[in-house]
Amino acid sequence: MKNVLLLETIAEEALAVLQENVNVCTGYDDAELKDTLNNVEVHAVITRGKKQIDKALMEACPHLEVAARCGVGLDNVDVAEATARKIRVINAPGSNAATIAEHTLALMLMLMRDMYRSVERVKQNDWNWRNQYAGDELNGKTLGILGMGNIGKRVARLGEAFGMKVLSWSRSAQDLPMEEVLRQSDIVSLHLPLSNETNEIIGAAQLALMKPQAFLINTARGALIDHVALLDALNTGTIAGFAADVLPDEPPVQSLAVVQHPAAFVTPHSASLTASTYRQMCLLTVNNVVAVLAGRQPELNSVYNRNSFV
Repeated sequence: MKNVLLLETIAEEALAVLQENVNVCTGYDDAELKDTLNNVEVHAVITRGKKQIDKALMEACPHLEVAARCGVGLDNVDVAEATARKIRVINAPGSNAATIAEHTLALMLMLMRDMYRSVERVKQNDWNWRNQYAGDELNGKTLGILGMGNIGKRVARLGEAFGMKVLSWSRSAQDLPMEEVLRQSDIVSLHLPLSNETNEIIGAAQLALMKPQAFLINTARGALIDHVALLDALNTGTIAGFAADVLPDEPPVQSLAVVQHPAAFVTPHSASLTASTYRQMCLLTVNNVVAVLAGRQPELNSVYNRNSFV
């Protein structure tokens, strides 16, 4: 039987599939990982969102065939190194699109309707808060989407269902220049992958283009935004508010001032951790890992570097 190393816990149903087909070992902390690597010939490594599958780990696993992430983004997998070593990189593309889009709309609604403060005031027995309530609604507003992949497209459809006008910019297909999307939108929502080109793509210059009553939403990657510039924009009223599920540092240290700002609220990278999506991501990834190790064909789009194996 082949040996699979888990760097993080996965859904119970997915773990059961692994245990039926391969030998499962774990490396949840440094000591356990070192012990496993010293005693087990590892054929596949599976991570989730935190633990790295990097060059050092690949060098420690000379028989590695698969580097997998139960998720979509591959920030914590060295894809170039894996490809050079002829290691298949497996992820779960599209598996979180619906839930991230839902979460994005929830953040929009909470910002636009000032829902968080409303609930907080009522819990404090301040019913008269309603006399100074100044929230608004999504209907009739302009939604600007940066990044029109699976999630961006879903957010666009949901925005239209709420009666919003949708503008979009994508690196692959530009409907409008990004600057125009920023200028015209009441809400700007980020759905770009993180790369050298998109790192801090929203900085002081871009924030200055936005309307002072506009909101910025980020459910993609925290490092898409320069958080020093963001904090300044919130402090000066350059934009009206910010909501996110992701930060450049998690848990927040450098970005803690943004998290604690009264015009911002942040959820703890939990958008894709709903029971349904978590189970789906883990099962999809595990089934494809098992297929590769058994010499069967995995789902084609699950192998991120598939073009290197043609």
